[in-house]
Amino acid sequence: MYIAPKPMNRYPLFVRAFFWKQRWTYGEVLKPGLLWARSPLVFATLALLYGALNRKRSPIDGHLRSLVTVRVSQINHCAFCIDINAATLIKRGVALDKIEAVSGWQDSNAFSQRERLALEYAETITYSDRTTNADLIDRLKKHFDEDGIAELTGLIAFQNMSSKYNAALDVPAADFCTIPTPSR
Repeated sequence: MYIAPKPMNRYPLFVRAFFWKQRWTYGEVLKPGLLWARSPLVFATLALLYGALNRKRSPIDGHLRSLVTVRVSQINHCAFCIDINAATLIKRGVALDKIEAVSGWQDSNAFSQRERLALEYAETITYSDRTTNADLIDRLKKHFDEDGIAELTGLIAFQNMSSKYNAALDVPAADFCTIPTPSR
């Protein structure tokens, strides 16, 4: 990593409470959290936003959220994000062959129409040479209500921020899961 975490006792107590939750959930404090927490208020706000996007009652079901976050992470070359999001997909019961097909979802029959649209939308938002258009939104509206589209957009934007941050600071994978990083 290009910058190092602080010693644990140098983080404020309220930040260490978030770290306790990470340790309980993942078995360790996550390296991106240690870096984001160099700015404690930004980290706390980011953690709350992630919690809101990853809630059980989201209009976007958990496996679809994870499919989208894996794809965005692949595009942004974030080894840590691919690792942790693929591990989450496995925990959510998605088959390994489907996870491995995410980078080439267009050529795979493993994805439902709803998943395909969400992945297309994720790519459209993530690639800087593409723009969202009325046709894509109309197709999304056949599978998502407007609240769902708004939340899906927020999730994709959040994952772009997160994966770009981690990739820029060279945060390594944590070996939660082994999924090859695609070349495209």
